[in-house]
Amino acid sequence: MASEKVHNHDESAFKANSDTESGGEFKTDRDAIVAEHGKLVRQLKNRHIAMISIGGVIGTGLFLGTATALKNGGPIGLLLGYLTVGSVCYCVMLSLGEMIAYLPIPGGHIKMAERFVDPALSFAMGWNYWYGQQPVAIYNTELSASSVLISFWNDDINPAVWVSMCLVVVFVINMLGAGVYGEAEFIFASIKVITIVGLIILGIVLDLGGGPSHDRIGFRYWKDPGPFVQFNDIAGAKGRFLGFWAVLTQAAFSYVGTEIVAVAAGEAKNPRRNLPKAIRRVYIRILLFYIGGTIIIGLLVPSNSDRLDIRETAGTAGASPFVIAIERAGIKTLPSIINACLLTSAWSAASSDLYTSSRGLYGLAAAGNAPKIFLKTFKNGLPYVAVIFSGLFSFLGFMGIKSGSGRVFGWFANMTAVAGLMTWFGISLTYLRFYKGMKVQGIDRQKLPFASKLQPFAAWYGLVACLLICILSGWSVFLKDSWATDTFVTNYLPLVGFPIMYVGARLYYKERPKKAHEMDFVTNIAEIEAETVVESPPKNKLEAFWRWLKSTALSTRLRTNRQNNSTYMRIANSTSTSTIIRREFA
Repeated sequence: MASEKVHNHDESAFKANSDTESGGEFKTDRDAIVAEHGKLVRQLKNRHIAMISIGGVIGTGLFLGTATALKNGGPIGLLLGYLTVGSVCYCVMLSLGEMIAYLPIPGGHIKMAERFVDPALSFAMGWNYWYGQQPVAIYNTELSASSVLISFWNDDINPAVWVSMCLVVVFVINMLGAGVYGEAEFIFASIKVITIVGLIILGIVLDLGGGPSHDRIGFRYWKDPGPFVQFNDIAGAKGRFLGFWAVLTQAAFSYVGTEIVAVAAGEAKNPRRNLPKAIRRVYIRILLFYIGGTIIIGLLVPSNSDRLDIRETAGTAGASPFVIAIERAGIKTLPSIINACLLTSAWSAASSDLYTSSRGLYGLAAAGNAPKIFLKTFKNGLPYVAVIFSGLFSFLGFMGIKSGSGRVFGWFANMTAVAGLMTWFGISLTYLRFYKGMKVQGIDRQKLPFASKLQPFAAWYGLVACLLICILSGWSVFLKDSWATDTFVTNYLPLVGFPIMYVGARLYYKERPKKAHEMDFVTNIAEIEAETVVESPPKNKLEAFWRWLKSTALSTRLRTNRQNNSTYMRIANSTSTSTIIRREFA
């Protein structure tokens, strides 16, 4: 069977203008630490990466969070807000995709920041991503939302029961390894995709009068109560603009997590081939799911509906615009079915959040920004210490028991959105340095596995937009008689924490940012190139079985080699070189 490399790069084109060790690679103490404590194993197949990129983190941001966005901005404000943040998301993914397709290494964008900017930015990005975006915020947002969704059927049972059930399911999936997580996400994401597509089709039918009441809605709610909402009853264009701006933070909550593809890069099989495909599919998620979904929501649900305020409702899934639309159409059984799909979606997103938080923590440790104990892995490559530690913060989901799941959902959603935007800001900044380094070192970007013609303008747009939205994310608390301490803290804690962490890390590491000619474009390339092959599709089932057999045998051999290498390094740390030589040739 013929196979070939995806790209036969000119080795001289990637030669760094710095001193290197043998093999043309930079050798660092951090690389040795990773090798000693364990490496991640590439277990995620092409279909896993494909479904994770399309639907892995689609969750309560779309199904529940759009309720508040519609209430604040109206149908046009909702659509424009999601279009705006969607364009930012796409530009950030173009930047991230170019870097991660070239260097699909564990740690993703966290490791990239260390490599192309400085360790301080890696430290700030890593811990911001971990504490704000994943286990502390998104993970608990999904857990709180799960109890919201389940209470749709029974609100007499203590929400702690539902949070505990969700927690156990998510933790078990992640403790079984990346392969099991990939299979679970493939199933969950498929359900989500089918659900969203089904809801959009159903929405079109209902809007055209195909429901039980045969009421043709059309653009009725765009006329009354109107296309925009006058935010806080502020009259004129100012009130409409503020309503649109209020949508941006909620839209950001829906989109953040798209960078999960980068975090999964260290465990993706044939990453040079599969990751560019996943990056190119991002626009499908933006246009079909988010833009299509918000259009349908704006058509079917009036923005002045009392049920849209999830913070003030008793924490029920009745606040979901999709459920509201179906119930208004007079369909009795379908809301429960849809709610079950939304619950699956919340569990799936929570599972993805724990996965990315643990791998982010592993990346922090690999970059020397977290204790090296988080590098410990099982034989199957599972960073079990990082998973367990990240999972401990899921107990914050029980906050919903006292404060009300709907209100806690709002707290975590704000924090998640701003922390996610700061992560996107860091990714855009890292890419601009990556772009500069390639230009100075004479590397042709067109030879990369993935390159966008929109660069570097896309990166600059993402950088400025993310910073602007973050700075103005909590503006509503400064309006007259609108002060809310919880809103202020959850919106501005990540924004203030990011520069504080960066400055502190700069003072600790005492390292200046890397100059363009000093950037490392060499390390890990040989290993990645060796894993990057393209095979023609199998001609029959027998050939497919033979390929599977060879792949299984190769995986077993690689696992054995890693174990042998680990044993050899332990011997090397405790035995002289001469003793090792005598043992090898005895």
